[in-house]
Amino acid sequence: MSKPVKKITVFVVITFALSSAFYVLSIRENSVSKYAFPIMWCPGIAAIVTQLIFERSLRDMGWKFRPIKYQLASYLTPLAYVLVAYLLLWSSGLGRFAPKDIQQVVSGQLNLPESLSLPAFVLIYFLVVATLVVLTSMITALGEEIGWRGLLVPELAKITSYSKTSLISGIIWAVYHMPVLLFADYNNEGSPVWYSLICFTIMVIAICFAFTWLRLKSGSLWTAAILHAAHNAFIQAFFTPMTADTGYTAYFIDEFGLLLVLTTVIAGTIFWRKRNELPTTGAVVAS
Repeated sequence: MSKPVKKITVFVVITFALSSAFYVLSIRENSVSKYAFPIMWCPGIAAIVTQLIFERSLRDMGWKFRPIKYQLASYLTPLAYVLVAYLLLWSSGLGRFAPKDIQQVVSGQLNLPESLSLPAFVLIYFLVVATLVVLTSMITALGEEIGWRGLLVPELAKITSYSKTSLISGIIWAVYHMPVLLFADYNNEGSPVWYSLICFTIMVIAICFAFTWLRLKSGSLWTAAILHAAHNAFIQAFFTPMTADTGYTAYFIDEFGLLLVLTTVIAGTIFWRKRNELPTTGAVVAS
């Protein structure tokens, strides 16, 4: 067994061993949000432990932040595929754009004046989500990404192709979510569990082609942390709360609906077509 395979095996075992306790608590209390922080940091802790076991150092996990252009691409990528998905949702009538439904609550939380016009409220709230909420989301997203893209993806890239690296890491990432998706309240949008599971799994695997490309091209795990944080913030804090149900909205909205499946598959395909631009040696991708 090669060293990368050993590292991957140890990392995955530790990740699921650590996560299992929080899966049980989340399922018992039917509350993913209560244990989201420790669950999301289990891959990061597992990666740090694994790296110290095998390398006696935390170097070569992608800690550098530059080049900035890839961090910007990581921020804009989820905004693009989420925006397209929700514009399709609202324009088709499958969901209704309804900012007024949350204006009073959000304005109170942000201390905004009651006289603020609806367009001004939408703009201000979007800017808050696009900055402060994304930065806050980085705290939890980084925990996962130290694991998935700090260790798992570079080690996979040493032994297999970009496409297989994206596919394998995506499957592992999807399985990591399955206990709370199947048995807790991770999906509260209302679609059937089997449907949510299919949509979520396809979406996760598809977008891993973007995560993997940006990580390997830049050599920085921060691309993944930014992409993950922006993805969560835009969907959970802005676009989904701005949407009202029109009957079958649950089947098309959020991470558990069809529209994000379509847009993330398109995004993943765009990155897959750029696969020949990636470095080909493990020494480069782990920098």
